[in-house]
Amino acid sequence: MLVANRGEIARRVFRACRDLGIGTVAVHSDPDAGAPYVREADAAVRLPGASPAETYLAAAKVVDAARRAGADAVHPGYGFLSENAAFAQAVLDAGLTWIGPPPAAIAAMGSKIEAKKLMAAAGVPVLPELDPAQVTAADLPLLVKASAGGGGRGMRIVRVLDELADAVAGARREAESAFGDPTVFCEPLLENARHIEVQIIADAHGTVVALGERECSIQRRHQKIIEEAPSPAVGDDLRDALCEAAENAARAIEYVGAGTVEFMLAQDGRFYFLEVNTRLQVEHPVTECVYGVDLVRMQIECAEGVPLPDDDVEPRGHAIEVRLYAEDPAHDWRPASGTLHTFEVPGADAEFAVPPSFGLRLDSGVESGSEVGVHYDPMLAKVIAWGPTRAAAARRLAAALRGARVHGLTTNRDLLVRILEEPAFLAGDTDTGYLDRIGLDVLAAPLADAEAAELSALAAALAAAAGARASAGVLGGLPSGWRNVRSQPQRRSFDGPHGRIDVDYRLGRDGLASDLCPGTALVSAVPDRVVLDRDGLRETFTVATAGDGVFVDSRLGPVALRAVPRFTDPSAQIAPGSLLAPMPGTVVRVETEPGAAVAEGQTLVVLEAMKMEHRIAAPAAGTVAELNVEAGRQVESGAVLAVISVEGTPE
Repeated sequence: MLVANRGEIARRVFRACRDLGIGTVAVHSDPDAGAPYVREADAAVRLPGASPAETYLAAAKVVDAARRAGADAVHPGYGFLSENAAFAQAVLDAGLTWIGPPPAAIAAMGSKIEAKKLMAAAGVPVLPELDPAQVTAADLPLLVKASAGGGGRGMRIVRVLDELADAVAGARREAESAFGDPTVFCEPLLENARHIEVQIIADAHGTVVALGERECSIQRRHQKIIEEAPSPAVGDDLRDALCEAAENAARAIEYVGAGTVEFMLAQDGRFYFLEVNTRLQVEHPVTECVYGVDLVRMQIECAEGVPLPDDDVEPRGHAIEVRLYAEDPAHDWRPASGTLHTFEVPGADAEFAVPPSFGLRLDSGVESGSEVGVHYDPMLAKVIAWGPTRAAAARRLAAALRGARVHGLTTNRDLLVRILEEPAFLAGDTDTGYLDRIGLDVLAAPLADAEAAELSALAAALAAAAGARASAGVLGGLPSGWRNVRSQPQRRSFDGPHGRIDVDYRLGRDGLASDLCPGTALVSAVPDRVVLDRDGLRETFTVATAGDGVFVDSRLGPVALRAVPRFTDPSAQIAPGSLLAPMPGTVVRVETEPGAAVAEGQTLVVLEAMKMEHRIAAPAAGTVAELNVEAGRQVESGAVLAVISVEGTPE
């Protein structure tokens, strides 16, 4: 079987194939040549290039790769070509087995506009469709949506009529880039509704089974970050109604295989059809855990013509999944790229499979040393906790994330932990407005407070000194930093999560003395582990370094530091007022010109990175003194896009 995908989902499908005794073929772009999923496949075919359009979205290249590798079947995973009816037909025309629904079913649901008409005819409740050209103020607020694809791309909320044209244009560009189809439409925005979806599986003999619902309301940029099964908002009667609607939807399009019927659940208890995802969902592990099934195996068996078993499966316990992304929630969800120096989630009971009993599951596309590029979605892994109760699952998952070692890239780990421990979440009070209601100022705050960051910086300084001592044999048995004559303190400086930290300390006959952390004694220090006694309470810090990055983990929270050099390089100085690219990407649009007056917060440049658009705004009011970019240009992280001359700042 060839898996026409990458990363975590490719590894997940390969695991099911190994269980079934099926050989595996990977396809990979040039940046993915060294990825874990490529090494795990029995064979791999290169798709020359880097961008999705020239690799994973190039249907002819993927089908040709399957032929060259001698594959019998193709599994599309999710995203990319997974909901492309023409690709499914091309696979079948090549004499291969397609692990998915019939092309006609994909085509029927490929246009959300046409899908809503079909569902209405099948008796499934739908929201009215609005033509963007005919929208009036009375229709607001509304949601602009891409007709093709999913994953939150090509979606915009519009609350002011003057913003509609820009929202439609932006959604069209994003939809064209992600799905190759710029068609968009509008529908009423349900404020504070819940996003509920039902997992279906259908065989080729007319049997359709609904495996309960999932709660997927906590989202950023219309993309889910936490999913769970069952939903805390769904009782038995509502569950029966949702499952019946989902089964009717599947029968209406003669569905075969695994799929998901998505609904919006309004505050008044009524639900409305959203879309059918004619593929496996990212969040399928929570259903697998609760129902004890292997959905990928069931997909393959349905494609082989095997009938679904007659016996009903009963749910057991509660499962919660988080998506660990390389991104910075506190800075407009800015994606991160680079080397993931360390990736460890201790305590996982299973990988890509349901644990033998209640426990922790890890589905990851990366490992320590992986390179995270700018061309694809920044999801690193999914971490899933399955417990006897919702509270037990949330606690296990929060503890696992707190104990994870994730070094080298900014991630949303702290945000996920804070959500899992937040009272409204624990009470099941979640909806699509959850992040806005609770506030990113609360949820995106670092787990380690300023005091914990200072202790971690002290531990980092002592670990570095211990490393220097270990590499300098002449110092033999003397403690790091020890002097027989009282002199100047040892000093190291770091940039930390709360700002610069200057660590001054002395080590003498009386032990450790630090004005930064008074009352703290040194118990032991080696290059990767420091134990400090703080007023009788021992704290252990593990320390890892990579370049000028120092990563300190403890029960107080993870702290990422950057060592500040004692002497700065004059060539590294940046002109005041410089607007820097926060990430590598492609310039989509430039919304200013040299000499233009700009206001603080005004969008000047729009970058596309990791399949999303990112607006780069003026840091202060002033005049555009320099403009160094144009549409279509590739820029590196840190590149000077423009220079803003503000009052009192020389040009």
